[in-house]
Amino acid sequence: MKAMSLPQYGTADDLRATDLPEPRVAPGEVLIRVRAAGVNPVDWKHAAGGLDAIFETRFPLVPGWDVAGVVERVGFDVPEYAPGDEVFGYVRKDWVQNGAYAEYVSASVRMLAPKPAALSFTEAAGVPLAGLTAYQSLQRIGAGAGDTVLVHAAAGGVGAFAVQIAVAHGARVIGTASERNHDFLRSLGAEPVRYGEGLTDRVRALAPEGVDAALDCVGGDAVDASFALVPKPERVASITSDEAAARGGHTVWVRPDAADLRALADLAEAGGLRVHVAAEFPLDRAPEAWRLSAEGRTRGKIVLTV
Repeated sequence: MKAMSLPQYGTADDLRATDLPEPRVAPGEVLIRVRAAGVNPVDWKHAAGGLDAIFETRFPLVPGWDVAGVVERVGFDVPEYAPGDEVFGYVRKDWVQNGAYAEYVSASVRMLAPKPAALSFTEAAGVPLAGLTAYQSLQRIGAGAGDTVLVHAAAGGVGAFAVQIAVAHGARVIGTASERNHDFLRSLGAEPVRYGEGLTDRVRALAPEGVDAALDCVGGDAVDASFALVPKPERVASITSDEAAARGGHTVWVRPDAADLRALADLAEAGGLRVHVAAEFPLDRAPEAWRLSAEGRTRGKIVLTV
């Protein structure tokens, strides 16, 4: 199969088109013909060795944890899916090697859900990692109907999903972003505020009693602002900072979860979850996609099509 891989830790310049064997399909797994693979900052950070202390990594490394595609064949004891089924998922295995930047990827059924018909393959590939991170973070802080929820970096990949999920569950959402993204946040149902110095005062102008819960997707001063604005520390979560957990809140690292993926799919089918695809690249232009991601200014998802 065709795949983009690295022979060792490296950068976008080291990512090469290669021919590799198709992945093996273990019991409880399916082989997916990849139609689209989501690009996330963790892909190039991991490829550079940034997560070496956490994940066992084997080479050649095919990056990519977000996938949308069609079941090619099933392994032993897989009643959930059949060849031809359209699926999407967060394919993070116990070690990292055979990812989604390829024509085929194998995945456990616990990592997958049926692709929502409301989303294209390209859109669906942009959901799993960021969407699950948002969903699981909001669950951790109990954000729901009647709450006022503060989302930092609300126009980013995780933040935009968090806004939509919280709104769909009946929460009022205040989202921080640069002014160029304020109309985008309004379109998602959030009340935008500018981040930076004076943020706490600007949020209190909208919510004088503070907010019920907060999700930090950027780190830095956003963590302090969250704890200043939320009365109960256990209702603060961060996806970037260990400090949140040290102060009585939560530091969240996303987990593969089929039930949570199905919840996101249901929300998309109901019209409550939109995916803004900022850029599409064919698979062999993955290095360009990484360079764009590393700039850190993209609003929405970057996706590779296969």
